[in-house]
Order: sequence, then structure tokens, then C-alpha cells
Amino acid sequence: MYQSRPHDEGLCVVDFGSQYTRLIARKLRENHIYCEIFPPSKDSPRFSYTIKGVVLSGGPDSVASDLASPLPSWVLNLGVPVLGICYGMQLLVKHFGGVIHSGVSREYGRASITYENRFMVDNLVTANSPVARIWQGLSQNHTVWMSHGDHIAQLPPVSVQSGGFEVVGRTARTIAACASCDGKVIGLQYHPEVKHTEGGSQLLSNFARHVCGVASLWQPNSMLDTLTKALQAQVLSGEKILVACSGGVDSTVTLVLLTQIFGKDRVQGVFVNTGLLRLDDAHKMAKIAEELCLSVHQIPAESLFYQKLAGVSHPEEKRKIIGATFVDVFTQFALERKTQFSYLAQGTLYSDVIESGDGGTGPQVIKTHHNVGGLPERLPFKILEPLRFLFKDEVRMLGAELGIDREILWQHPFPGPGLGVRIAGEVTEQRVKILQQADQIYIDFLKEKNIYHEIWQAFCVLLPVKSVGVMGDERTYEWVVSLRAVNSTDAMTAMVANIQMADLTTVAEKIISTVQGVNRVLYDITTKPPATIEWE
Repeated sequence: MYQSRPHDEGLCVVDFGSQYTRLIARKLRENHIYCEIFPPSKDSPRFSYTIKGVVLSGGPDSVASDLASPLPSWVLNLGVPVLGICYGMQLLVKHFGGVIHSGVSREYGRASITYENRFMVDNLVTANSPVARIWQGLSQNHTVWMSHGDHIAQLPPVSVQSGGFEVVGRTARTIAACASCDGKVIGLQYHPEVKHTEGGSQLLSNFARHVCGVASLWQPNSMLDTLTKALQAQVLSGEKILVACSGGVDSTVTLVLLTQIFGKDRVQGVFVNTGLLRLDDAHKMAKIAEELCLSVHQIPAESLFYQKLAGVSHPEEKRKIIGATFVDVFTQFALERKTQFSYLAQGTLYSDVIESGDGGTGPQVIKTHHNVGGLPERLPFKILEPLRFLFKDEVRMLGAELGIDREILWQHPFPGPGLGVRIAGEVTEQRVKILQQADQIYIDFLKEKNIYHEIWQAFCVLLPVKSVGVMGDERTYEWVVSLRAVNSTDAMTAMVANIQMADLTTVAEKIISTVQGVNRVLYDITTKPPATIEWE
């Protein structure tokens, strides 16, 4: 599998199970600091970029528990600065001989931190002391976000290994910030990655640049050259590549990138009509291929996918069936053409990898993405995933570098399994047609109102329930559709889009009056977390 990273140095984020771990990675990348998320495994990961510092995330465990995740020895053995956040801080304090107490000084939500006077000049933290470098430029008092049940009762003693620790900041109830005397081991009881913490983004940037000495800044809008060199080194001369195409942002960027590097003769796009696509997606893919001079072959496979999904309702099972069927179709295509393809390329993103529990992000699987966890172990192709370590906004920047039209790059995300995961319950051809029509009405309306591009992602979901209604003075018993619209930057967190109630009512009326089989429309007002963006 293609694993070359798109940058040469950065930080490592160790995930102890915090709901905020992904936000740490996002905040660092927004500050042009490359980073990846790794599990707290006993054995050190095989890093393929230079690690300049480590961030330990928070987590649900208590360090007082015998079942708590320990501090991996490789973290300190790397010999680089370490920042511990919440649980990460408590692990560091305990490791160096400090004392942690449980359940006495709990803090949840906003709190006010005050930094020690010895680090202050004109009400700002200065960098005169190595300890204070990470807080440089922050005001003496500001708001931070807390979420903890354990707290520091006693700092670690002076030792050869650490040189001792000192308190940097406090809230009214706890030690909120501490550091070793050389400033290379830093602990925060609060969460700088959360937007409610004032100056949190600056703090993370200070840690990377002033403490870790990161000099090579991550510039996602100039990564084309790096990716090109890495792919040219990976794919041997003459090797050919199949690219899974959906017409969406990720697969289109993947296809254009590979075609520009290796040419149309070596890169073959394959668009599989699964029967789970939006209305006119097949036509749109043909138009994209023509406009961008790409080689794309379309395969009608609707009946095959409906057959495979018959009677299946569980979301994970549906995802894996769709992923496996995709591979079967690609394999058959290659055999029929009697052409030796060496690679199957996919538009897998870093958020897909994280949510599937793959790529070193811990054991927790939020949902399997068809292009990550749904593939069989033995394939006739090597997997090529050029975008595997990029977030969505970074992929769009890369697409702009490649010259892809903005209308293509800024279309709303569409899941690889398609409508198969927007139909809760069993997938049938009839239910797909209902959802396609409802979704098209919804999206067309958003475009007519000029609010489509103000929304990260909008779509309809067909629920596995029927409701009683009255239409034309007659009783009906038909399906329920839910509208979903969210705003996000990377799909890791999402807020509900603020669509006017009058507009939602208009959409509902159009769907019910146009789409046969629907008599009720809802609007999903759940954020991510606790929900995911997609329903399945």
C-alpha cells in the first residue's frame, strides 16, 4: 500500500481515546504543522517522516485505574519535547513520580486560568524562561475548556531524568499547567484544541515552533510536487493503475493527479454504476471525463449490487458488502480486458482512515468506510491511496493546484457506499428511486436559493419507518424522509446548518407533492459528535 507521507517533518499525536483527538490534528495542520495520529501501542510506530515533538491526547481512563492505558516507553525515548493534554498530562506527572488524585476536583466546561507572575511581563507570558515558550503571547488570565475528574495533587520531585517540574498556571480548583524545568515536558489540564479555550491555537503553534523547533512548515497548497515525486518513486515504469471513480471530489482529484503524473495510457478510471448513486451522476462523470481529458470506463452494475444487498439491514454489513462488490467488479473488468493493472487507486482521506480505526488511530471503529475497511485481504492489485493523509480541505487545495474546476471541487461530499448508507434498513431499487428524487429536489432548492455553497454537506435520508398521513382527504401510510445539512471543515466535527424554517417547509412540500411514497419530512438537528454526519 502507498504510505509515503506528503511532508518531511512534523508532530506525532498519540490517541488515548479522547473525543477531541482529531481536533488536535486539525489545529496543528491549520497552523501549517504536519502531524498524524497514532495509537498508544507498546511498540514504536515506524515513522516515515521526522518526528519533532509528541502530543499526548486526553482520554476517558483514570491513571489510578489498573486498566488505564500506560505511557508507551517510546514516547520519551524519541528524545523530543512532549505535550500532555488532560489524561496525557496525568500520565506524564505519574511517570515522573508525581501524585494524581481522582474524583476530588472535577472540572467540566469553561474555567479561568491564571499564569504565575514570574512568567509575566505587561500581563503577557514571555519566553524568557524555557518553561514559558509554549505560552508566549498569552494573557495572564483567560478562559480554558476543562473536562477531567483527576487532578495533580503533587508535582514530580527533582530527578536526573526530568530536573523537576514547576507550576505554570492554575484555576480556582486545580493546577492547570505545569512543565519540566527545561521546558521539554509540558502538561495541560485543559484542552487547547477546543475552540472554547482562548489562545489554544496559538499555544499549539508555539509548542510546535518554539519548543519543538519545527522549521519545515506544512503547506497543503503546494504539496503537488511532493506527492508527484513520492508517487513516481512508488509506481514502477510501465505499471498501470485502475482508479475507482464516483464523480466526487476525492476520486476526481485522485484520477486527475495520477493522470497528470503517468498519462492516460497508464491510468484508467472506472466508474461503477452501483444503482446507489444520485440522479444523473453517471452523466456528470462522463462530462467531467470529457472536460478534463480523462480515460473513464463506465460499468452498469445496478442489479448486482441490489442482489448482494437484498435482505441486509445492518450498516456495517452493507458497507462491507458494497466495498467487496466494488473490488469484484474492478477485478472482473481487469480480467476481461486482459490488461495487467498493478494498482487500484482510491480517494481515501485521512478522516476515512481515522473513523475506520485504521492507519494507527486506535482500536475504536466509528464506521467502516468502503474504501478502508470493506476490502478483502487478498487482492490482485496493490492499493494506491495518494490522499490517505490529507483532510478534505487539503484535498480541495490540491485539486485547485491541479486546475480542477471549482464547481467540481466544492460539491458536497458523497459517501463511497452511496445511497446504501442513506437508506436506513434494507436497500431496494424502489427505495433508492424514492430517495434519489427527494434528494434531487432538496439539492436543487438549495442551489436555487444560493445557499448550497454556504453548506458543507446536505442530503436526504430515507428512514425504515412509515407514518400515517392525509393526502387528498385520504389516509396514507408511507415512508419518512429526513433532511440533513451541516457545516464543517474536515468532517471530524460538524454543526447543524441554519436553514430558515420557511425554506425547510417549502422543500418538504415539494418532496411530498412530487415523490410518490413519501408523506412526512423531518430535519435532523444533531451535531457531530454525538452523531456522525451520515446516518449509517
